[in-house]
Amino acid sequence: MENIKLFESQKIRSSWDNEQEKWFFSIVDIIQVLTDSPRSRKYWSALKTKLKNEGSELSHNMGQLKMMADDGKMRLTDVADTEQLFRLIQSIPSPKAEPFKQWLAKIGYERIEESQDPEKAIDRAMENYLKLGYSTAWINQRLKSIEVRKELTDEWENRGVKKGQEFASLTDIITQAWSGNTVKQYKNLKGLKKENLRDNMTNLELVLNMLAEATTTEISKENNPKTFADNKKIARKGGEIAGNTRKQIEEQTGKKIVSPQNAKVLKEDSNKLKE
Repeated sequence: MENIKLFESQKIRSSWDNEQEKWFFSIVDIIQVLTDSPRSRKYWSALKTKLKNEGSELSHNMGQLKMMADDGKMRLTDVADTEQLFRLIQSIPSPKAEPFKQWLAKIGYERIEESQDPEKAIDRAMENYLKLGYSTAWINQRLKSIEVRKELTDEWENRGVKKGQEFASLTDIITQAWSGNTVKQYKNLKGLKKENLRDNMTNLELVLNMLAEATTTEISKENNPKTFADNKKIARKGGEIAGNTRKQIEEQTGKKIVSPQNAKVLKEDSNKLKE
């Protein structure tokens, strides 16, 4: 489960491993945060070689996970758990080292809290989006969309759909059916690379995306798909229902709903309303 964590408003890709009950963090993202280096990958490559020459086992024990890269594709990247990061930070001279260690400890504690009280996860998501400059109205829609998405992915898992490529394929079918664009085309329209598409949708785009996903969930529950091909047909049906709604709204308003507006524009609009 990939997440984005914020340290001083800077994004760090992270993934929670349910089996190991550990957070894993992208090392190059952390180096970027600690050093402000524009070439964090080169910095990490040099540091990894230095650690190896010193006989450190740390560089050998690092794992890799697929995370969203700058080009919007899932690519393998070096990751480290919290314990490894505490040791790694000692090799990175940075005035941010101590605040970052405190942040890491806080992230671990928060995960324990959230497992005992899921509402805390929602509250923290709200706080993070506010820090990023989103409006409260937009955030409420976004949090609801997360809930709807979770219900859909749970349904897919129950039907034997595999995480990763199969999830992505079904998502692409739904998105194209309601918006007229594949996920890649939609992101290109908004000028996105590694950013989350939903984080860059307008309120109405989010609503229609939720309608498409919620409808797909309900159709799946009623039809009990047995194969991936069956799930693809249901995904298309769910998306088409929301797509018909989009077309009706556009006919009534004379405006296109699928918009090139991205998070930057949404935040600027939110700030104007505050002034």
